[in-house]
Amino acid sequence: MDLQIYDDPRAFAALADPFYGTDTLRHTVALTVMARFLGMARANPAIMGTLHDNGELIGVALRTPPWPVIVSGLPTDSDVLDSFLTQWLEADPELPGVSGPIENAYAVADVWTKRTGGTTNVTLASRLFRLGELEPPTTTGQAREATEDDVELLVTWRRDFEIEALGFQRDADEGPVEIRRRFEIGDSVVLWEDGGKPVAWANASKPIGGMSRVGPVYTPPEHREHGYGSAVTAAASQHAMDAGADDVILFTDLTNPVSNSIYQKIGYRPVYDSTELEFARLPSTT
Repeated sequence: MDLQIYDDPRAFAALADPFYGTDTLRHTVALTVMARFLGMARANPAIMGTLHDNGELIGVALRTPPWPVIVSGLPTDSDVLDSFLTQWLEADPELPGVSGPIENAYAVADVWTKRTGGTTNVTLASRLFRLGELEPPTTTGQAREATEDDVELLVTWRRDFEIEALGFQRDADEGPVEIRRRFEIGDSVVLWEDGGKPVAWANASKPIGGMSRVGPVYTPPEHREHGYGSAVTAAASQHAMDAGADDVILFTDLTNPVSNSIYQKIGYRPVYDSTELEFARLPSTT
């Protein structure tokens, strides 16, 4: 097995794009990261690799620090993954974890724990849903597209969303930049207002290969139980279809039965389960 690590995103994309493009739903996270972030200047550059067996491309992996490595494009064979990790850790010795469909993520994590004696913690358990026939709910208020005037509010809501979903905030200093980037690259950034006041937010990514992913979806606690989350999700989903998306998808938190229920009520159907695992290394004895 040979793992090739890339410095040039274009060289990586030349192989990764067609590989991921064979199943855009399974590789939605990787495709989104490639389209949105690989061309950007970053303090911590992306780590990109393709895995080959006798010259044949058999796997692709991608990490944009501080996030875990995306492993949807890796095989699940333990011997193959042992070779992969041996080479990957040379380029990325501080690998913090993995994310991807559960079978891929746990396959990599199992090999990592055997190699290191460390443990893993589930930081996010999610389910991918695909929109069938959209069935917008009935509630008070209306949708509108967010503007520059809403950036400060959205930065706050982004922070609150991450703390609630993950238990901490990633890249706190990137908040305003990240929100403005959504406008610049053509995402549908949708607010739901009731009585002239924003009460919920949903983002639908600009279609990539005919696919748009809805998220984050956030309703502040004081505005919940009024149907605003369902309404803004439906509005963002309609924006995605109007922008040309053939597949509109979203991830839900499996620990939140409410979100898994409300999205199905507006037309979303489950596709597969995914997870994010954090690696915990044993203390060094040297």
